[in-house]
Amino acid sequence: MTERALRLGTRRSKLAMAQSGQVAQAVRQLTGRAVELVEITTYGDTSREHLAQIGGTGVFVTALRDALLRGDVDFAVHSLKDLPTAQPDDLALAAVPLREDPRDVLVARDGLTFDRLPNGARIGTGSPRRMAQLNAYARSHGMAIETVPIRGNVDTRIGYVRSGELDAVVLAAAGLNRIGRIDEVTDFLAVDFVLPAPGQGALAIECAAVNADLTAALAELDDPFTRAAVTAERSLLAALEAGCTAPVGALADLLADGQVVTEMRLRGVVGTTDGSTLVQLSTTGPVPTSHSDAVALGRELASEMLAKGAAGLMGERAR
Repeated sequence: MTERALRLGTRRSKLAMAQSGQVAQAVRQLTGRAVELVEITTYGDTSREHLAQIGGTGVFVTALRDALLRGDVDFAVHSLKDLPTAQPDDLALAAVPLREDPRDVLVARDGLTFDRLPNGARIGTGSPRRMAQLNAYARSHGMAIETVPIRGNVDTRIGYVRSGELDAVVLAAAGLNRIGRIDEVTDFLAVDFVLPAPGQGALAIECAAVNADLTAALAELDDPFTRAAVTAERSLLAALEAGCTAPVGALADLLADGQVVTEMRLRGVVGTTDGSTLVQLSTTGPVPTSHSDAVALGRELASEMLAKGAAGLMGERAR
């Protein structure tokens, strides 16, 4: 008798379907079992409010997790940056696959790069983190820009530029890569200029903790370096007591000596959305070999940032 198809819970957006489809293919190859996508609508997909107003953390995740716990689906794929930092005991983060490009990118009219945008350029983004860093960069380079809060899928956001309503929008490179639209990018924003969201570019594959066999099978898709990096980044976010809508950027990358990876560098930033104040620090240490090592790296940098005044820059502290 053939085993029944594994049910993969996914959001319905074009991007979510694309990244879930890629994971489904990998799981088919790994397990030899059929995988079917089960589309689930989340509160974050139906609400028209800005993410910061509807709670940010978890609005795209809760419905998928509820479906997992009810047994409606066997596993779920999330964009890791959408996951709340606390992992529930009844759910297993089975795999964090190899990360896509973590950078933010600009899609601007007339093929413009950021430095060539006109004075007073209107730049769309729904992210306080991006606003803080774009405005800080503009201030320090004598540019005048206006950051405009927007929501919506990739088509909607790029549509604001195509229609002439905005001069540019900022998006994640990973999402555009996954839906085959990276050629629309007019500028890749260096991480020295805009640090990405913690976990940006990485996916999380989650299943019910009681499903030990499936958890073990999915673990084959895990990339240990990606997991260590995003664990450090998310630990920083958690230690700052900030949700995923706070103006916090973080990136852990591996430093190699020739072919040998020797250290991990973690950079963090927090700032006011107008860009007038930024706290930006980094720390470097041995590559974490355990979950607790990665968590410690994030906590260490967070405590240095808090000592430099980061707490006062985040508006409402998440409780």
